[in-house]
Amino acid sequence: MNDPLRAICLELGFFTRAHAREAGYDDRAVTRAHRAGRWLRIRRGYYTFPDVWHAATEEQRHLMRCRAVLDSLGDAVALSHVSGCIAQRVDVWGVSLDRVHVTRLDGGAGRVEGDVVHHEGFVADDEVSEVDGLRVLAPSRCVLEAGSTASSEAALVLMNSALHRGLCTFQSIGDQFDLMAHWPRTRHLHVPVRMATDKAESVGESRGLWLFWVEHLPAPVLQLEVFDGERLVGRCDWGWPRLRGLGEFDGKVKYGRLLKDGQDPGEVVFLEKRREDDLREVAASWMIRLIWSDLSRPSHTAQRLRRLMSAAS
Repeated sequence: MNDPLRAICLELGFFTRAHAREAGYDDRAVTRAHRAGRWLRIRRGYYTFPDVWHAATEEQRHLMRCRAVLDSLGDAVALSHVSGCIAQRVDVWGVSLDRVHVTRLDGGAGRVEGDVVHHEGFVADDEVSEVDGLRVLAPSRCVLEAGSTASSEAALVLMNSALHRGLCTFQSIGDQFDLMAHWPRTRHLHVPVRMATDKAESVGESRGLWLFWVEHLPAPVLQLEVFDGERLVGRCDWGWPRLRGLGEFDGKVKYGRLLKDGQDPGEVVFLEKRREDDLREVAASWMIRLIWSDLSRPSHTAQRLRRLMSAAS
C-alpha cells in the first residue's frame, strides 16, 4: 500500500504532525514512530523518513529545513543569507548550515530561536521573489550577507557561483556592497568583491583563485582555451600563458560530470589523462592539477607552483 506520508514528503520535503493525524496517526503513534526511528524529526512538528534524509546532501537537508521553517512562519519572513543562497542553487563552501536564516518582512525583532536565525533590516518589495515555491531575498543580497558571516575565501566562492550562474551581475553585487559598506562584519568583503568573476565554474576553481592571491602568485587566465591551429584541443581551469603554465582542479564532482551513461570511470580518467598530455604538448606547457587537500595547504601548494613558474621563466 502506498504511504500517503511518503508521497507528501517527496512533494514538500517533509510531512507534519497534522499530516500524520490526517493519515490516521494519533499523537502517541507519532511519538512511537519517531522513537522507533521510523520517522526522523527535522524540527518541532516536522518529519521526514530516515532513508530520504540520509540519501540527501548537506545542502539538500538544509533546504528541507528551510521549507519546514517557511511553512511554519508563513508570510512574515523570507529566506536570506546562506539559506537564500542554497534555495537559489548558489554553491556554498565554508559557511555553517546549522541554522536556517530568515529576514523578517513584518518588522519583527532579530533573534535566534531554536534552529532559526531571524534577521531584521529594511527589505524593498523588489528584493523578495519566489524560487521553487520559497520566498527568498535577492541573490546579490544573500551572497553578501552570507559572506559577511564567513571567511573572505568563502565569500568569493559565493559571489563567483552566483555570477557564473547568472543570478546577479557585477553591478548588482557592487551596488549591494555599497549599501552594506557600514554594516557589521562587512569590511573583509572588499577584496572578494573586487576579485569576483563569472568565469569560475566550481568551488575548487574559486578557492584556487583565492590561494593564488593570498600567496602572491600571478593571477591566471580562467577557462584558457588551447588551440592546435584552428582545432580546439581543450580548455583549462587556469592558465598562465606567459609562464607556459596550465592548471586544473581535480575534484571528484568533475569526473562525475564527465561520466556518461554506461561509461567506466577508469575510461574517463584515461581520457582525461590523454587530454592533459595533448594540452601540455600543444601548448608546450607544464600542467598542475590541484585537489581538495592542496587547497587546504596553500603554502605548500604555492611552493610547487613557484618551482614550476621559476623553471619556465
